Amino acid sequence: MQKRSLIIAGHSTSMALEPEFWAALETLAAERGTSVAHIIAEIDEHRQGANLSSAVRVTVLEWFIARAVADA
Repeated sequence: MQKRSLIIAGHSTSMALEPEFWAALETLAAERGTSVAHIIAEIDEHRQGANLSSAVRVTVLEWFIARAVADA
């Protein structure tokens, strides 16, 4: 696990994710032309029920599945 500090919605927080998820978030952010913190803030804003780190993992998984389907 790799812990990083972020500012989300004006508040400092930290999140621990596997390095592979951080790398995927960096790729997603670069593809969208934004920051990892912005991606996580969007996920936080729209999540329902799940804790934030779980919601981030699910979002990254859904993004990779959508890319795989589009490339097929």
